[in-house]
Amino acid sequence: MRRAPLITLARFLMSPAAEIARRRTFAIISHPDAGKTTLTEKFLLYGNAIHLAGAVKDRKNARATASDWMELEKQRGISVSSTVLQFDYAGCAVNLLDTPGHKDFSEDTYRVLTAVDAALMVIDAAKGVETQTRKLFEVCRRRGVPIFTFMNKCDRPTLNPIALLDELESVLGLQSSPVVWPLGNGPSFRGVFDRRTREVHLFERVPGGKFQAPVSVASLEDPVVRAKLDDDTFAQVQEQLEMLDGAGHPFDLDAIRCGQQTPVYFGSAVNNFGIQLLLDGFLKDSVPPAPRKSVSISVPGLPQPTTAREVPVDDPKFSGFIFKIQANMDAKHRDRIAFLRVCSGKFERDMVVTHQRTGKQVRLSSSHKLFGRDRETVDEAWPGDVIGLVGHSEFGIGDTLTTDRSIVYDEIPRFPSEVFAYISNPNTGDAKKYRAGLEQLLQEGVVQSFNARNAPPGATLLAAVGPLQFEVVQWRLKSEYNAESRLETAPWTLLKWIEPHPALANPSSLIVAQGVSFGTDKFDNPIVLFPNDWTLRYFIEKNPELKLHDLPIEQVRD
Repeated sequence: MRRAPLITLARFLMSPAAEIARRRTFAIISHPDAGKTTLTEKFLLYGNAIHLAGAVKDRKNARATASDWMELEKQRGISVSSTVLQFDYAGCAVNLLDTPGHKDFSEDTYRVLTAVDAALMVIDAAKGVETQTRKLFEVCRRRGVPIFTFMNKCDRPTLNPIALLDELESVLGLQSSPVVWPLGNGPSFRGVFDRRTREVHLFERVPGGKFQAPVSVASLEDPVVRAKLDDDTFAQVQEQLEMLDGAGHPFDLDAIRCGQQTPVYFGSAVNNFGIQLLLDGFLKDSVPPAPRKSVSISVPGLPQPTTAREVPVDDPKFSGFIFKIQANMDAKHRDRIAFLRVCSGKFERDMVVTHQRTGKQVRLSSSHKLFGRDRETVDEAWPGDVIGLVGHSEFGIGDTLTTDRSIVYDEIPRFPSEVFAYISNPNTGDAKKYRAGLEQLLQEGVVQSFNARNAPPGATLLAAVGPLQFEVVQWRLKSEYNAESRLETAPWTLLKWIEPHPALANPSSLIVAQGVSFGTDKFDNPIVLFPNDWTLRYFIEKNPELKLHDLPIEQVRD
């Protein structure tokens, strides 16, 4: 990852505008098992960030992937936490954010999507657009995040590629413009046709996909290409390309960057087919860092609320927001890293900034460039970069750090929990370690916690999007803090915040169905817990004077 002296000198001479323009910050999103983490690994291989690619399901030669660094991820073969991977490639400073695909960890993915400028959507070409893909796409659409699409696993039997394009439009409402086109599928897959250069890229398999695949380039009419394709495949490819040229959507960069059109690439991540074309095309056409919206909010130490405005990336004042907290990435030091997206100005190590939530001045002396669990000291960063800040226990998810008190970002989305459980410590000898571990995991946002009336003694009510989040909590308590825990399922499926009302002084006077319970969040805001939809509807019907919300009252905006 070290740069040559000439490159270092060239970087030193770059203007701030040039530094910002070369940043590319993006996330890879997909349904579970579509190949997202494998593709991430291959980007690192082709970006020369690693020299040997690991595959998620490669058990024989078990070299862990760079993105899945947590032991639980290695055991399960799934990503449970987002990861930042930074490297330089083709003149671009790449900030690649690998996200969990499983729906139970979607909160982490949603938070990561606030920190990116574009997203690469990976689709299993045999299955098309799946449930979790739709959900993540909608998050991107609401934020106006440009989407690039990779149809993966073309070396296996796939759906008709024309049908896959139609599905993007019918299911997601997204125009598609294929940049490359597959030559066959399954056993007959031989490579791709680049529609911009009108060239065929023929690929060769490499053992386990661990090295860059050799590629030969020729025209579609070249005898070498013709010899690789059987008559039916060749005729089909010709027909499909004629159809795309005549009736397909032309490539429109403006439509892509405003989220109306997606460039589509085909290939196989596990076998390195089409990866180079995808990486080069994505970095060329993707967007550099964009302006961020500062909100109107009361800030400690300021007489008036801030003014809502757009903060340009070339604003000379530094600003950024924290979108993730992760502890114990370094098993030796057991430290805590806050992941910060730089939004404006220039970050410099040892600079003093204002922590907007508290109004306090903070010196940022321990800053790191991140590569999975590995890191190295970074002295400067520009808009688009993600840096890790160590040693600040006061930082929380969503916090703004800035040298301009008028800037406050409110980027982090909140989603209602769907599963609930009580957690407690069965071993009093572990009490101190248990409390420290649970407090840290709650700060990270792994799960949420609430105070429920009539809770079992010593138990904390946890809430999550999916039950696997509870498993992660227990695993990390044991592995990172050597603390045992006991989990007991709670009977609720819905949680609502309730606006203050005199009737809440005596909740027993309210008309509620059996199983409904009251409580508070960590800031003492009142909540109501419901076993099912019917009990919620009954509560609303019988108590029309009470107003319920999916989010805390202070986060509900008109």
